[in-house]
Amino acid sequence: MSDNANSPSPEDSAEHPAPAPLSEAEQLAQALTDLALLQAKSADLADQFLRAKADSENARRRAEEEVSKARKFALESFAESLLPVADSLEAGLSIKDATVEQINEGAQATLRQLLAALERNKVIAINPAAGTKFDPHHHQAISVVPSEHEANTVVAVLQKGYLISERVLRPALVTVSAPK
Repeated sequence: MSDNANSPSPEDSAEHPAPAPLSEAEQLAQALTDLALLQAKSADLADQFLRAKADSENARRRAEEEVSKARKFALESFAESLLPVADSLEAGLSIKDATVEQINEGAQATLRQLLAALERNKVIAINPAAGTKFDPHHHQAISVVPSEHEANTVVAVLQKGYLISERVLRPALVTVSAPK
């Protein structure tokens, strides 16, 4: 192969002639045309930016409103589930000559209603059995007592704790076995 193989042939130059130099007036006209195109593109991009900004602001505002409504209606649902409990308490208190057995039976039924309402709303009791390993995330030790149980285990529950959707609402108050 010769060195001339890669160089342009005279026939190539005839097919693609070099552009003729533009006059100053033609260069100015070309620059003004380019400027007008760039200004139009800039205005279009500015408009797109403003629309996108307004859309994102509207989406943020709608999301805030939805969160607010969700909180409101969640509380409404919880309150609605407690209304039968209030009705039962009022009905029980309206009976003037109730016997101890009737009062006890009504209190038990009302407690079952309350526990069912709490459970429907994902409020679950924390009531560890004696001998359960002490868990500082779910239990609060009130005292440490000598016991036949293994060290650092629950001996007794003084007050139940509660979880709401797996988050501690109130820890269980417990006594814990002392190390031997």
